[in-house]
Amino acid sequence: MEYEAVIGLEVHVQLNTATKIFCSCSTEFGAAPNSHVCEICMGQPGVLPVLNREALDKAVKAGLSLNCGISDYSKFDRKNYFYPDLPKGYQISQFDYPICGKGYLDIDLSDGSTKRVGITRAHLEEDAGKLVHTEGAGYSLVDLNRAGVPLLEIVSEPDMRSSEEAFHYLKSLRNIMKYIGVSDVNLEEGSLRCDANISIRPKGDDKLGTKVEVKNMNSFNGVRKAIDHEIERQIFAAENGERIVQETRLYDAAANKTHPMRSKEEANDYRYFPEPDLPPVCVTPEEIDNIRKTLPELPREKMRRFEKDYNITRQDAITLTDDFDLAAYFEECLKGYKGEPKKAANWIQAEVMAVLNELSMGITEYAAKMMPATQIAELLNFVEDGTITGKMAKDVYAAMVDTKKTAKQVIDEKGLKQVSDSGELEKVVDKVINDNPGEVEKYRSGKKNVIGFFVGQIMKETRGQANPKMVNDILTKKLDQA
Repeated sequence: MEYEAVIGLEVHVQLNTATKIFCSCSTEFGAAPNSHVCEICMGQPGVLPVLNREALDKAVKAGLSLNCGISDYSKFDRKNYFYPDLPKGYQISQFDYPICGKGYLDIDLSDGSTKRVGITRAHLEEDAGKLVHTEGAGYSLVDLNRAGVPLLEIVSEPDMRSSEEAFHYLKSLRNIMKYIGVSDVNLEEGSLRCDANISIRPKGDDKLGTKVEVKNMNSFNGVRKAIDHEIERQIFAAENGERIVQETRLYDAAANKTHPMRSKEEANDYRYFPEPDLPPVCVTPEEIDNIRKTLPELPREKMRRFEKDYNITRQDAITLTDDFDLAAYFEECLKGYKGEPKKAANWIQAEVMAVLNELSMGITEYAAKMMPATQIAELLNFVEDGTITGKMAKDVYAAMVDTKKTAKQVIDEKGLKQVSDSGELEKVVDKVINDNPGEVEKYRSGKKNVIGFFVGQIMKETRGQANPKMVNDILTKKLDQA
């Protein structure tokens, strides 16, 4: 029997407000444990939460970017459960009236096709603390700095059918949140977290199978691998007559396996009820319109514009717009570059990104500390006007990376200017032809590929600085003279 997977993602986006959602404690990452806490986020008796307006605005902005309906009335609820990192014994979340209703996200897949994934809802809530498990110890520690940090939980419809679709959905979602400036969306720091709901069913069947929730996926490739493994595990179980249990499973990246965390055979009763200490949230149409006006060009729109306006390939456009700052760097480079955008796109993807990978550096840090886009434009212009060859440009760029000097400084100091004086090149060509009469005879007898030998000799004579086009033109003209 052939099976298909049914996948939905629950993504928690940590909003990058300066303070927590219901108090004035800092949200800064990496502080000493339990140093960013107060009576409110620790749930002391008698305290009153107050909604952070910036968190609300960023939630609305995120919802608009995902084509969600924005509720003019929403409210907060208490979600009751007991866990060591939840100080109050309940989480303030949104249940039946979320701030963002139904929406959708269109994603571009590797085969060039497009898929629309529905968004069920996106709601605001506070984050819990973090348990710290010490190896070999019989106890765990708790850091409550994260308790009360604002989260936007974005719940998709079960519209995805493969790990690839889930991967592209998550990356697209991440990019949008980064573009609109509501989150750092850093998986390593936990500002983007993803749970996957996965089930299988016979292909062509409309009935949903038993859903398994997979947690603890802390990278994009981890999400892909975890989903693939879980699909294989469920298919194996179904084919061997085993019962698939509704449960939460943890993904072990080292072993590339999932293992049970807790059973969900019976639905959790969180005993939701309206949060009595917070009034309902009412957002006016004018406020929504004002937030809508702050939305920038979104990644998919920018990708299509790059492809059309700069005449670059779809894949080039996807790569360059995958990161908001990289896209900005590319366009800044084009402001000063006189050549074809495709050449600049190739250079940034090949040479610049190679250095970023080697140094584990982001494009923003690279632009600030090493090389602004204007310097890349200057370097490429030297290739465009014939000052240096493309091969020489790579050597110049390497020196620029090492010394932090400009292309002009490196070229002047190393004497790397391309020889484009026709009179000077003719002398070199004549010398090489006169020194190699045997090769000349081969060429004139029909062995035209011998021209590569002459070009090599001329480049050797000029230390690689001869203008290749001029060399070929002069050489061919002279060799063709009987």
